[in-house]
Formats: sequence, structure tokens, C-alpha cells
Amino acid sequence: MRDLPMESGGVQPNVYARDCGSRQVLDRIGDRWSVLVVLILAEGTKRYGELAQRIEGISQKMLTQTLRGLERDGLVTRTAHASVPPRVDYALTDLGRSLLDLVAGLESWATNHLAEVEAARARYDAR
Repeated sequence: MRDLPMESGGVQPNVYARDCGSRQVLDRIGDRWSVLVVLILAEGTKRYGELAQRIEGISQKMLTQTLRGLERDGLVTRTAHASVPPRVDYALTDLGRSLLDLVAGLESWATNHLAEVEAARARYDAR
């Protein structure tokens, strides 16, 4: 078993415990919208509109909530520029960049195994 860092309260993190902070972090980084935002920001700093345009199907409300959550967790920075019209840029922090191998792996797995998953779904649905 791995030695895990202690939570601020001196308790070992446990993602299976409902109130553990590590579970909240896992929920954040495992969220589909968060994964997509991180993958896009891996390309570099983006404006809100660029993110909204690239992620088909995300509502303004969900994109805003996702960006706020990623910012709150220290994964994304938000920089507001004093210009007309107002301009806001989003970028990954060092902590956010540390997720890139994980989320890129998820993206790769999803695209490489799509045909197998679709075939399994078809078999399941045919029952």
C-alpha cells in the first residue's frame, strides 16, 4: 500500500469516503467537461469564447461552473484584461499541467477503443 499524504486535518485521504477532499478532487478531474477543458488548455491560453466554441454541447452555465471549479482547485488561472470589450484568458497552472498525461491517456484510450465499446454496446442492446 502506498504512503499517502495527510489531509489538512491529519487524516489519510480516502476517495471512497463521502466527505474526503480527495474524492472531491477526483470528481473534479474525472468530470467530462473538466477533462475537455484541460485538453484544450494544454494547447495554450484560451479565451472563454474559444473554449465554448470548441466544446460542442456545453452550456454557458456549465462552462462557467467548470472553469470556476478548476480555478478554485488551482488547476486553471483566469486573467481579466482591462480592455473594450472585456477580455478574459484561461490557462493551466503547473498543477493543471501535471494532469496532462492522465487526461491525454483518457482521450487516447477513448479514441483507440471506440470501435470495441460501440460493438459491446450493440451486443448489449441486442439482448
